[in-house]
Amino acid sequence: MVQRFDVGPRLSEMAIHNGTVYLAGQVPDDATQDIEGQTRQVLGMIDALLARAGTDKTRLLMVQIFLADLADYDGMNRAWDAWVPAGHTPPRATVQARLARPEWKIEIVATAAV
Repeated sequence: MVQRFDVGPRLSEMAIHNGTVYLAGQVPDDATQDIEGQTRQVLGMIDALLARAGTDKTRLLMVQIFLADLADYDGMNRAWDAWVPAGHTPPRATVQARLARPEWKIEIVATAAV
C-alpha cells in the first residue's frame, strides 16, 4: 500500500511505502530571506512532514540538497549543522542547480525510515 499526503495535480508532498517516507522537494515560503533563513524554513518543513509520517530527522536515510549558487554552501551548512542531530547525519549530496523560481536559493529532498 502507498499512502500519499497533500496530493496535487503534479505532485504529492509525501509518500509512504513499506516503512519508508519520501518527501517532495521542499522550498522556502519566504524567499526574501538569506540562505540561512531559507534553509531553516525548509528544514522546519521537513521536520513537520516527518512528524506527520510518525518519524523524525534521526531516521533520515538520504538527503539531496540543491543550491541555486554554490557560494551559499557555507551559509546553508551553518543552518544544517545547527539542525542535524550529532550521530545521526544522513548520507547527503549537495549540488548546484537552477531552481524553478529564481528567488529560491535552496530545495531539499529527503527520504527517511518510519
